[in-house]
Amino acid sequence: MSILLIIIVAITGLLAGGLATATILRKQILRKTENLLKEAEEKAEVLKKERILQAKEKFLQLKSEHEKEINEKNLQLQRNENRLQQREQAFNSRVEELARKQKELDTLKKNLSSQLEIVTKKQADLDKAHQQQIEKLEVVSGLSAEEAKSQLIESLKDEARSEAMVFIKDIVDEAKVTANLEAKKVIIETIQRTATEQAVENSVSVFNIDNDEIKGRIIGREGRNIRALEALTGVEIIIDDSPDAILLSGFDPVRREIARLSLHKLVTDGRIHPARIEEVVAKTKKQIEQEIIEVGKRTCIDLGIHGMHNELMRLVGKMKYRSSYGQNLLQHSKEVANLCATMAAELGLNPKIAKRAGLLHDIGKVPDNEPDLPHAILGMKTAEKFKERPEVCNAIGSHHEEIEMENLIAPIVQACDAISGARPGARREVVEAYIKRLEKLEELALSYPGVVKTYAIQAGRELRVIVGADKITDIEATQISLDLSKKIQDEMTYPGQIKITVIRETRAVAFAK
Repeated sequence: MSILLIIIVAITGLLAGGLATATILRKQILRKTENLLKEAEEKAEVLKKERILQAKEKFLQLKSEHEKEINEKNLQLQRNENRLQQREQAFNSRVEELARKQKELDTLKKNLSSQLEIVTKKQADLDKAHQQQIEKLEVVSGLSAEEAKSQLIESLKDEARSEAMVFIKDIVDEAKVTANLEAKKVIIETIQRTATEQAVENSVSVFNIDNDEIKGRIIGREGRNIRALEALTGVEIIIDDSPDAILLSGFDPVRREIARLSLHKLVTDGRIHPARIEEVVAKTKKQIEQEIIEVGKRTCIDLGIHGMHNELMRLVGKMKYRSSYGQNLLQHSKEVANLCATMAAELGLNPKIAKRAGLLHDIGKVPDNEPDLPHAILGMKTAEKFKERPEVCNAIGSHHEEIEMENLIAPIVQACDAISGARPGARREVVEAYIKRLEKLEELALSYPGVVKTYAIQAGRELRVIVGADKITDIEATQISLDLSKKIQDEMTYPGQIKITVIRETRAVAFAK
């Protein structure tokens, strides 16, 4: 019992102590809570006061800025108002000035009107007095005023006409002398300033070989190699007793060059047979074509000519392998271009256009086909096709007077073409021999019965024969062309080929009375 009691007393004591401790702790917690609440309230009060002060300061600052802005706007408005007042005052003063000037103008107008009336009255009096004087003079002279005026005008016209004729004659005589002197001076200076080398082209090229054994290989079995070469190149290959040399004969320098280069490649390679010949000739033709294009471009660059069509540059390069009476056509065209530029500069014209026309003036001599046109007209049409300037086209077409010259570049090109061809050593054939050859061509054609007229044109490369329609039939005309071609081949020496055209024309003519 005592143990149980002790336990109960102990538990009771513990419970009482726990309750007391809990009570004490609760009181302490309540006290701390109150202190915390009090401190929080105090801090909140302080913070509230600070926020209120900050708000008041911000308000005062905004108020100050707003007042400052309002003051600035008021000041600006005041300035604008002052400016408007000044402008209004200036405007009012101008209005007053204009009113004053208008008043002065009105006064001046009235004065002028009165003076004009006086002048008009005086003019009427003068006209009346003048008319009276004229009537008195007419009575004295027996002529009316119109008749006297006409006689005076006629006498003045005759006098002026005679003086003008004398003056014009003096000017024309002086101009002729001056023009001749200036023309000679320009031509001489142009020729002297444009120096060039002259080289005469031949119709035969020489291909050198190391030994005569190569001749047999070039000829081939039963001549098949040489026949293939001649057929592919269009050049006659002459293999004779000349030591270490083969002659290439032909009037087309391009074909001769193709044949020469092809032979060189074949001999160097050592394989010579028809299939190899065909392959080498084809490659050489491509090589020459590329070289022609390069020569054309280089020529235009050397002369300072820009913007030329590629096809025209190709034709310019093709001139390298063309000759005219032994004179290399490209060298001749370059010389004409330089002469034209110099002469145009001396005369105050455009030297670039003149140089372009000089380079292209013989472009019709190297066509890709052979149309029945003079080379000047063909060259003009070619230049027009590739959009050359009208001045250049006209100069090309008129340099042999096939068409009319329309600008000053055309006679310059014609003169420079003649200067280049007339240089000593420029052309193999002199003018006398050229004229004799043309005359002989015409005489051969005139020797046939029924031939009415003959014309050797295109520098002797074409012969036109006109026969009488009543004397020659169409079949006989064809026979004349064949016989004449054979006769020319047998009796004459000439470069290239000559085209014979026999024309038989029938005309029906009647008269209405």
